[in-house]
Amino acid sequence: MVLTPEQWIVGICAALLVGITKTGLPGIGILVIPLMAAVFGGRLSVGATLPLLIFGDIFAVLWYHQHARWDNLRNLFPWLVIGIAVGTGLLWYTGTQGSRVDWLNVIIGALVLCMLAVSLARQHWGDRLVPASVFGLAATGVLAGFATMVSNAAGPIMSIYMTGVLRLSKNEFMGTSAWYFFIFNLSKVPLYIFLNLILPANPMVNTTTLRFDLMMLPLILIGAFAGKWLLPRLSESLFDGAVLVLAGAAALKLILDQFH
Repeated sequence: MVLTPEQWIVGICAALLVGITKTGLPGIGILVIPLMAAVFGGRLSVGATLPLLIFGDIFAVLWYHQHARWDNLRNLFPWLVIGIAVGTGLLWYTGTQGSRVDWLNVIIGALVLCMLAVSLARQHWGDRLVPASVFGLAATGVLAGFATMVSNAAGPIMSIYMTGVLRLSKNEFMGTSAWYFFIFNLSKVPLYIFLNLILPANPMVNTTTLRFDLMMLPLILIGAFAGKWLLPRLSESLFDGAVLVLAGAAALKLILDQFH
């Protein structure tokens, strides 16, 4: 697989955004998902994005670990594990299906649109969207685990939980989310390797994605420092509108491209 210059440009933008979202502006991370899918296609993009996220997580943990709040987050962990298990099953199933349509592209596009809808709903309804019951907590955990496994797209769900339920300040949010994503992104590595081994004809990663990841590490570092610099200086709301529009357009393109 040889990437075109246009794909390299999109991939470079995605890598910079990974660094920025991990240390400064979490809301723009949703844009990374459709950008990477546009470069590699649905299945490979999931595996290609994971090492970039983990590298960004390292800087987020180093800079914000002292602000982490573990108390109520522990209650979410069992449900997150269930969601990850369901997501693993779906990745296995889609990898066994021979079809002209890349259904994982469609699923990723749909998940991104759902996450955007969650973000918009939160702006409108605020705390009324916060899961207050045991069922709400379970649904939040399962959905977040499923979304992170299938498309690395659990950010909006976790944002609602951390700010609405845990009532975290900006620094506490950064510290808690840094540890959460670092732990669960690392836990996905053996699962993706396992899927590669049992489905070698339809892998999650290949030599092209690994080479791309290695080349993008310096750009994530640049993005991480940029995000750290931006965090105290800019309001994330300034970027929300543009990010929602761009991510929505990219997600729709992922879906529509499969059916033209």
